[in-house]
Amino acid sequence: MEINTTVKIGKLILKNPVMPASGTFGYGLEYKNFFNLSELGAIVTKGLSIIPVKGNKPQRLIETSSGILNSIGLQNIGVENFINEKLPELKKYKIPIIVNIYGKTIDEYIRVAERLSEVNIDAIEINISCPNVKKGGIQFASDKKAIKKLLYNIKKIYTRTIIVKLSPNINPVEDIAILCEEYGADSVSLINTLQGLAIDIIKRRPVLSNIYGGLSGPAIKPIALAMVHKVYKKVKIPVIGIGGIMTYKDAIEFLIAGATAIQIGSANFRDPLTCIKVIDGIKNFMKLNKIDDINLLIGTLNY
Repeated sequence: MEINTTVKIGKLILKNPVMPASGTFGYGLEYKNFFNLSELGAIVTKGLSIIPVKGNKPQRLIETSSGILNSIGLQNIGVENFINEKLPELKKYKIPIIVNIYGKTIDEYIRVAERLSEVNIDAIEINISCPNVKKGGIQFASDKKAIKKLLYNIKKIYTRTIIVKLSPNINPVEDIAILCEEYGADSVSLINTLQGLAIDIIKRRPVLSNIYGGLSGPAIKPIALAMVHKVYKKVKIPVIGIGGIMTYKDAIEFLIAGATAIQIGSANFRDPLTCIKVIDGIKNFMKLNKIDDINLLIGTLNY
């Protein structure tokens, strides 16, 4: 049986709905020796800022009973180094490139987006889970006026697909999704990591140097599924599901909940072939269940 796994995110046409989550796949090239990157629906890069960032001091990562707690601090090589050192090789693969971007001010976000518009990046994913230094460190994710201004200005300079990555630490998340749609986002991705804490009981100190970290992995999947479904019911733009996806069954749950595509994060650390296994698993599931178009799965939760 011929099956169609093609999905559409804004102006992007993905040959399948599977892509890595930002921060778990480096700049994409780190995984090129494990499989052909062209098999992915898209590549999502590590978050880029206007200038290089060293990130937080060690310890920055700890494994939990059902996931990972990280406080990397958005370490990256900066947008200019990415364009010069990574992008030429990435462009060799016939695959959409989505660049995750962030800044500490609206101007920083805009400058990164403007630079990427000059090199024809297929899409940008705006990480709004960052501190707005001009608002005393409050996250952009909870600042509706800042989000409006951010999208308004980026839309003027970046004409390709714009995805906004939503924080689960803001409630209700669907209100922010509605706002993003209203101000021109082509898609929303969710969820980003949940805030967590690990303690060294001998030293009675936080394990992570930054005290708190972002929790990802299987532990957050039920939360992510619920948020994806809630957002799917409220917006017309495509939703990209993220959070604890380890197998093709997890991915299909997100599709049924309303996600048009999915991103795989922590699972890449456990098995670098996870994305490929999920793609194959989805195809086999469709064949076994006589589903010839993946879009017939999306948003089909019965209740």
